Amino acid sequence: MKLNKYIDHTLLKANATVSEIETLCKEAITHDFFSVCVNSGYVSYAKEFLKGTNVNVCSVVGFPLGAMSTRSKVFETEQAIADGADEIDMVINVGWLQSGEVDKVREEIALIKKACGNKVLKVILETCYLTDDEKRLACKLSVEAGADFVKTSTGFGTGGATLSDVQLMKEAVDGKAKIKASGGVRDFKTAMQYVDLGVQRIGTSNGIAIVSGGTGTGY
Repeated sequence: MKLNKYIDHTLLKANATVSEIETLCKEAITHDFFSVCVNSGYVSYAKEFLKGTNVNVCSVVGFPLGAMSTRSKVFETEQAIADGADEIDMVINVGWLQSGEVDKVREEIALIKKACGNKVLKVILETCYLTDDEKRLACKLSVEAGADFVKTSTGFGTGGATLSDVQLMKEAVDGKAKIKASGGVRDFKTAMQYVDLGVQRIGTSNGIAIVSGGTGTGY
């Protein structure tokens, strides 16, 4: 598979405009990226801009903190899918995980996966806040809840993807979920290191720089 088909072309900043979402979609079409990744309020716009193409729409849910109620996350998922989302990237409740509320974390992921139906669910762990044991636990809970992917980061925390975290996550899911690296992937060489490690998707706002051999400066 070509590198461009690993990329979720991402625009999640608070002040993203409809015009910028349209530009994102045009870039994704031009470079044949796998998807665009947007906040849920922009899913319907992206779907319209991408009509008639094979570029997917990915929506984040509970973004970027993950600390809102489960019911609100489930509703956001249902609405995003109704608006045309092909994939959902949800943020776990990090505080619940660190408080030992493992059943609540697992149940929340399972409820969102149920709301996804046959759509892909990626679970954002926000690895920068977790110990290695917490990362392993989050991967285990995600697999048990039926998630399709585990994902490193929102890009809004204190750090993004690292090769060591991806290796740990790969071992933790043991082939039962795919892996998405996001946050800080800015050039072709770095992207290929993740692909060679077994990552099936890369979330980045630097996709054009990555596939054209440059170095990006964004998320």
